[in-house]
Order: sequence, then structure tokens, then C-alpha cells
Amino acid sequence: MHRTEKERVVGELAERLRETESLLVADYRGLTNAQLAEVRTRLREHGATFTVVKNSLTRRAAEAAGAEQLLALLEGPTAIAFVQSDGDPIAVAKALADTAKETKILALRGGVLEGKQLEPADVEQLAKLPPVDVLKGQVLGVIVAPLTQLLGLLQAPLRDLVGLVDARIAQLEEQGGSVEVPSADAGAEAVVEEAVAQKADNPSASADGEAESTDGEPNEENDEQTDTAGEEE
Repeated sequence: MHRTEKERVVGELAERLRETESLLVADYRGLTNAQLAEVRTRLREHGATFTVVKNSLTRRAAEAAGAEQLLALLEGPTAIAFVQSDGDPIAVAKALADTAKETKILALRGGVLEGKQLEPADVEQLAKLPPVDVLKGQVLGVIVAPLTQLLGLLQAPLRDLVGLVDARIAQLEEQGGSVEVPSADAGAEAVVEEAVAQKADNPSASADGEAESTDGEPNEENDEQTDTAGEEE
């Protein structure tokens, strides 16, 4: 490989390393071309590309991209699964782990998951996790459950108060009583009540008013007697 070609490969690898947050590294030694093609097809379905790399060039690319965590994994024949931004690292890890079990050849070395270095055992544990969609649902459930409980606690006193009011209304109805509901005439009723209270506090004024009212009224009994006398005459 000419120098210019090596520089181009290093530049491309460095760019891919900068853009990739998660990647998994495997030793592909012993796999046939057909098996490599099958692995690539599996990983492509989960948003990853499987690339065989040259360690010396990949080291230079890792140093240029600031991906020093990758350096320790570059020993022996190396293939890297670059997980795209919309890829599923869990599904990619599962596909590699399944290939390792099926072929008895592919060996997991580790990887980098969003900046965290993974050992081979970490990759195997990652492969055992539920799919991303299921994990998101579980996390959402963990977040929503306490909120739902809190909402229930906040609503409980209100429900209890409404229940007590309904029970009291039902009790009054059974006893034949009536339940007064405040209306827009509450202000007028207050004025009448105040007038009645003042009248009770000043009975003399009330009596004088009643007397004046009596003197001014016509005497129906006398009128009836006068009419009778006129008829007899």
C-alpha cells in the first residue's frame, strides 16, 4: 500500500472513529469470506458496519481521533463493528455473540460504548439485555410509576372530601331534610336577615309601625254592620 493510500485510509478511519459513539471489536481469525459476509449482513440490519482493519493504521487513526481506549484492543487480526447513530448496540452485541457461539471461531475482544470501555464479559452482558425498545419502555415505566403514585396521593384527600359531602347529602335526603345550595341571591338574603335582626333589637319601633298600619286600615266589621242596618230600614 502506497503512502498516500495509507494516509487516505487513516483519515477515513479517524473520521469514522470521531463520528461513532459505540463500537465493538472482534478477532475474526479463521472465518471464511462467506462467514464474514453473513456477519456483515446481520450487523447491517441493526445499524452497524463490520470492517476488517489493519492494526498499525487503526492505531494512527485512533490517536488522531482521540480514541485511545481502542488502542488496547488492537492485537491480532481485527474487525470493528461501527454502530451508527441510529443503530442498536445491544442487537449488534447479540449478533456478534451469537456468531461466536455458532462458529466457535469469532472471539469478542471488547469495545467502546458511548465513551466507556468494554471488556469481553461486558459485551456478553450487553448481548443479554432486552432490545432497546423494551428497555425504553421499562425506563419509562420506572419514571411514570412514582409520578402516578404521587398523583394518587394528591387526589386522595379531594376524593375523600367529595365522598363525605355525598354521604351527608344522602343522609339529609333520607331524613326528609333539604339541602340548601348557595345561589346568586345570597346577598339579598343577607340583607333581609339583617333587617329582621334590627327589628328584633328595637321592638318599640316595630309596635309603632304596626299601630300606624292598623289606624290607617278600614274597619271591615263596622262597614258590614252599617250595610245590614240599611237593609233592615
